[in-house]
Amino acid sequence: MATHEPLERQTYDVPTLVAEHPPVIHDPNKRAVWEEACPDRCAYAGELGYSRWPALPLPARVDAGAHLDRVVDVPTVYDYEPAGGLPDAVEWHVNFADPFLFFAYGTGLFAQDEMMCAEHPVLGSLVEALRESGHAPVTEDGTGPTPVLVTGAQRRCHIVTDPDPAEGRPRGLYGNEFSAADEEVVRRATVALDPPTITNIIAMAAPSYRSGRYTRDTIERVLVTAYTGFVAAVAESARLAPGAPVVVHSGFWGCGAFGGDRVLMSMLQVLAAGMAEVDRLVFHTCSTEGAAPFVHALGVVRDEIAPAGELGADELVDRIDAMAFEWGTSDGT
Repeated sequence: MATHEPLERQTYDVPTLVAEHPPVIHDPNKRAVWEEACPDRCAYAGELGYSRWPALPLPARVDAGAHLDRVVDVPTVYDYEPAGGLPDAVEWHVNFADPFLFFAYGTGLFAQDEMMCAEHPVLGSLVEALRESGHAPVTEDGTGPTPVLVTGAQRRCHIVTDPDPAEGRPRGLYGNEFSAADEEVVRRATVALDPPTITNIIAMAAPSYRSGRYTRDTIERVLVTAYTGFVAAVAESARLAPGAPVVVHSGFWGCGAFGGDRVLMSMLQVLAAGMAEVDRLVFHTCSTEGAAPFVHALGVVRDEIAPAGELGADELVDRIDAMAFEWGTSDGT
């Protein structure tokens, strides 16, 4: 694979980063999470890596079926556990980002992006440092998608979001339920991790809030975004741990608040992971019942696209466009 370089790269000493750029948290429940996860005198350590990557052209030829055996689905949300069977792998987790990197980390919003930021509070410090230094904290700009990769982020807590009436969260804590919950309920649901674990993150923005049939341009942009993010993860992994397998964890990216089609968004990530030569794509479907769109997507790739053999990138996008996928509706989170 060709050598790829980011648009910009920064490395931060984590204790200095947090001391000089503490997260700016406005929502009381987010502050409660931060206080539980980062009590006074908690130990910060290590380095945080940041890089932002230019949109990459799709490969000239694509064999859609070549890497389907590298894709697995699991009926869970992110648990940040390593994928089995690939020792010493470099693991990455997709952040379902806004075009403005981690923009709502300190607000009452609590979808996938904001939950990841709450569990990895150093991400708020990163945003504040980028703003102060004049770097644009964005995952896309006028040139197109520019996914952001973050390495070495401490996960300092786990937030329990499942419904549990006995714990005061009858409808759970995800989405709008979080800011409406009693502060003590949120504190009880926040489990500090000591020592913290370490997460590598791919922050990439999906298109949002549209209706009707997907346009060809939108399909191509989503594919380019995912391909760029996954290629960047492969490149960073080779730099940090030469020869190590690369694992990407993702899920129904862009299919909650943004209303994306789960089958299409699954398909495009599977294709992008294959083109990027990711060693394993772990797709988190949240539940066994929730896996149906992903299973359908795999079937479409396997039975309707892969039999054609190698395709030009334009022909691949044309074939997906001809399937006439339609936008869904926002889940309101």
